[in-house]
Amino acid sequence: MKKISLTGIKPTGQLHIGNYFGAIKPAVELAKTYDARYFIADYHSLNLIKDPKQLSSLIREVAAGWLAGGLNPDEVIFYRQSAIPEVFELTTILMAFTAKGLMNRAHAYKASVQENIEKQSDSDAGINMGLYTYPVLMAADILLFDSNVVPVGRDQVQHVEMAQDIAQALNFNYKKDLLVVPEASVQEQVAVVPGLDGRKMSKSYNNTIPLFIPENQLKKLIMRIVTNSQGVDEPKDPESSQIYQLFKLFASADEQKALADRYRAGGMGWGEAKDALFQVVNREVTPLRERFNAIMDDPKKLDDILKQGADKARPIAARTVARLRKAIGID
Repeated sequence: MKKISLTGIKPTGQLHIGNYFGAIKPAVELAKTYDARYFIADYHSLNLIKDPKQLSSLIREVAAGWLAGGLNPDEVIFYRQSAIPEVFELTTILMAFTAKGLMNRAHAYKASVQENIEKQSDSDAGINMGLYTYPVLMAADILLFDSNVVPVGRDQVQHVEMAQDIAQALNFNYKKDLLVVPEASVQEQVAVVPGLDGRKMSKSYNNTIPLFIPENQLKKLIMRIVTNSQGVDEPKDPESSQIYQLFKLFASADEQKALADRYRAGGMGWGEAKDALFQVVNREVTPLRERFNAIMDDPKKLDDILKQGADKARPIAARTVARLRKAIGID
């Protein structure tokens, strides 16, 4: 029997190349060995996005992007968080077993408090309860589906640890293993994708290359990648160039060697290197872009796919909640 893996996808912005290599491709591979569940974490996004049209659009764009990237809804359970009301009932139950001190230690909350202090503002200025209780809702997402493993980056391990703490507190109180205690699966092999400025590609840094933009816009963005002042004739170190680091993600081994040799030999300017990068990026993303556009052109079919996923998820969620309602005495 396969172990259960669960991954949440927060729709807070356009999917970019970093998301593709850091999340989508690894998730597609993971589905080959796990009983995988993937959900669009739309209620989590409400902490940041208050515009209803923007949120609705991003939910569909992110869902379409994952499908275009190879996620097969017939082989996994793919659903919207908001379509599973049991998530929110479980959240309420879990609140009664969650220490306030645990929430005080959450990285996102602590970072917001620290930012306020640095601005000499009230420590809780602009912090809503959605952000503060975010880890409990995330724990409900995980625990509702008896998840054995949750694939995360090293900086997200705390979320799984909090879900462990909450599950163990509830199990201890009722002297039963009512909730499966999940484990974090740290994705060490996931690529760190450099952005336009050389830092990690991130919406926070505004340095991303969106995955599905038109070809002409893709080329313009790639041509904006920051480089040093080395001239055409100077030999260049490929391993210290974010152009080459991006190139390696898309190119074959022979293509990587050929471009690295060109770097080291000299006689190639940054413009030529960027054009080589554009060619291999566009080669891979063109079919993704075409699939994405086709999916977005048929919103009813997309909604149906997500509804079918929710229909598969609801009975699993209902069993977990029924088990807990009986245990706590409110069945």
